[in-house]
Amino acid sequence: MLHSEKAIIHFSGRGARQMFTLEYFTEECYRQCEEYRQGVLTGDLCEDLCVTRQVQYKRCLYYENGKKVIEADWRGVPVVLKSKLENFSSYESFSLLEYQDAPELSPMDIVFYATLEIKNSLGLEVRNTSVPRLWSQRLQERGRPYSRAELASLWSLLQQEEYTFFKVLQDLSRHVVKVLGSCGHFYAVEYLIAGHAWNQNLFSLEEISNLPGPESQTSPSSSSSSSSSLSQGGWTDRDMVHRIALSFLEMVRHFENDFSHRLHLCDIKPENFAIRKDLTVVAIDVDMAFFEPKMQDILEQNCTSDEDCNFFDCISKCDMHKNKCGLTRINSNLQVICDKIFRHWFSPTLLGARAGLPLQVALQRAVLDCAETAGGEEAELSRAIQHRLLALLTQLLRDGPGQGEGGQGDGDGHSHTSLNF
Repeated sequence: MLHSEKAIIHFSGRGARQMFTLEYFTEECYRQCEEYRQGVLTGDLCEDLCVTRQVQYKRCLYYENGKKVIEADWRGVPVVLKSKLENFSSYESFSLLEYQDAPELSPMDIVFYATLEIKNSLGLEVRNTSVPRLWSQRLQERGRPYSRAELASLWSLLQQEEYTFFKVLQDLSRHVVKVLGSCGHFYAVEYLIAGHAWNQNLFSLEEISNLPGPESQTSPSSSSSSSSSLSQGGWTDRDMVHRIALSFLEMVRHFENDFSHRLHLCDIKPENFAIRKDLTVVAIDVDMAFFEPKMQDILEQNCTSDEDCNFFDCISKCDMHKNKCGLTRINSNLQVICDKIFRHWFSPTLLGARAGLPLQVALQRAVLDCAETAGGEEAELSRAIQHRLLALLTQLLRDGPGQGEGGQGDGDGHSHTSLNF
């Protein structure tokens, strides 16, 4: 829901509606900046927010129960500001800061406390995975002690699971949104074009083409007006869809194989993903993303039927003898993506006259097989289907605008008539 266009409403205890307006944002910034000037909080975004005024509010994207998602400009670069709770004071304070004569903490001390918080948020043991190790290395490389404002700000950020997830994976994955800066409990991430179920292509291909170049998304302090070297001008809409589909497949492979633990996506829908200008798929809402250890903890619950073991898009089976859900997820990220995204993209209704072309029919059949194959239980078959999808999408791109007019069928003797989704 990071970039959702839905109505932004907050219901107070008395049931009244309250819109998050520019005036409310200004009031919020005033409180934040007062605490910055008092040395209560800090961050690399604070100076531009409170002193140079180079952070400009554009619109509210989401506001409910204190959680805020705001579109803004930072030094002319579009960003998204996020926070989980209403105010800086809403977060638990770092216990050692409650004492005026608290001992000075070394970078190694901060590493210890931060990794404990990472374990709590992501369910990752530091000694068993390389993911938090990179985070720890960054903290250790600091040459001077942390100030009270820095510790308090870091602690408020670490209590936000999404921030921890994005920050830990910052340099390990191009399929998660980049954190660009922070001020107290607020943090800024890159602005991208999120999906919408009501959009014919699920993602606005025209808006993606108009995104600023990747160099201006990297750091607002070094923003550039030059455009990306990649030009979508020669691509048709279907070419772009095929390239985005290939990026989804790469993301699935990456999340399943490139970390010490498999990463499960339990809320797969267009709104929870966005597309960069180079057509890379990016996870932008990871409230329901879990590494394997935490996934097992979530699935381990009492049950009387299989339905009790459904956790959004992550499904397990009920052991009727023990009345316990199995620890192993029986479906997969790929299966749900095929069902909720690919099935729409490659349906005969959307393809129109091209639906009966040989490669398109083969792709439709592969998508159906993918959506009906429980990747967790049928891992080998799921991998084979993934390779089929990869080969077919690559062939469609190679054939160009013909969109599958060539080719000799799907190799299984099936007639080339469009499938009914």
